[in-house]
Amino acid sequence: MTTMDDFWAVIPAGGAGTRLWPLSRRTSPKFLHDLTGSGQSLLRATWERLSGLAGDRIMVVTGQPHADAVRAQLPMLHLDAVVAEPSPRDSMPAIGLAAAILERRDPEAVLGSFAADHVITEVDAFASAVREAVVLARQGDLVTIGVEPTHAATGFGYIREGEPLGVAGAESGRRVREFVEKPDAATAQQYVDSGEFRWNAGMFVVGATTLLELLAETHPDLTANLRIIASDPRRMHDLWPTLPKVAIDHAVAEPAAAAGRVAMVPASFGWNDIGDFASLATILAEADGAPPLRVIAGEDDVVAIDSTGLVAADSGRTVAVVGLDDIVVIDTADALLVTTMARSQDVKKVVEELQQRGRTDLT
Repeated sequence: MTTMDDFWAVIPAGGAGTRLWPLSRRTSPKFLHDLTGSGQSLLRATWERLSGLAGDRIMVVTGQPHADAVRAQLPMLHLDAVVAEPSPRDSMPAIGLAAAILERRDPEAVLGSFAADHVITEVDAFASAVREAVVLARQGDLVTIGVEPTHAATGFGYIREGEPLGVAGAESGRRVREFVEKPDAATAQQYVDSGEFRWNAGMFVVGATTLLELLAETHPDLTANLRIIASDPRRMHDLWPTLPKVAIDHAVAEPAAAAGRVAMVPASFGWNDIGDFASLATILAEADGAPPLRVIAGEDDVVAIDSTGLVAADSGRTVAVVGLDDIVVIDTADALLVTTMARSQDVKKVVEELQQRGRTDLT
């Protein structure tokens, strides 16, 4: 696969994956785990599919507690290719800092931001979409990749597509009319039925300087501070805590779309963000069929009788499930989760409750 000389891949590796507790925690978030049985972590798989597009021009932005683990999993990265945030500030400061660093290295650099915890099964189709997005980004647009919806999901935001752009080398490119928030079930079905909407997978391709210029229109102080940190990393610790917590969608994508500055490459490449145990079960079923009960850890320690769902036996204990449908059982050394597939989105509430109780040792 031919790389693009002006293209840099940025991998934001943050978040605790609270809906996948107790497997995913603050100290060991989901992107560091092999959740799909592929033999490599989600982070490593992300690096692998991006290296064919960017070569060694890959940067990971992660929290300070995870920087050493990231370097251990990706020893091929240059030392300065792992940027450690002192504290979580959401996606815009993370991606914006990467843009400010890249702008200093190459004012013509195009960056693509792709989360560390996504699963993509059709890598060639993904690569083709990214290449089209780079063509559009070189023209000055903020570009997103809109994933073809396979069902009326309520856990994702949506992108409403507009007219074709007719750009050579990016023939499928379209203007973005608007970004919309996560819908209810009826609205999601309307979106899918209309054929005008794509899932918002949070993938953005844009010139580094272009991104900072767009950000400066709504958050000038944030932009200025990111450029200061990029020029003098010693300022990270005093300036970073002052930065607002804001997502790239709200800070840049939505206002830029309203101004007609956002393009989209529609694509289908088997995407999932493993947002909860139900989505993990779906990925595993698509990969190798749908056995009644999936065991993702400790197969020899699981006894299942007339049951369906997902089980992880990661504590050394024997886990037995009898006569239960769509069950989720996650047994670790210090915590046990029992829920159903239908309630898997609510697992994050357990983490919130533990935090309120001061049990940060478990979160």
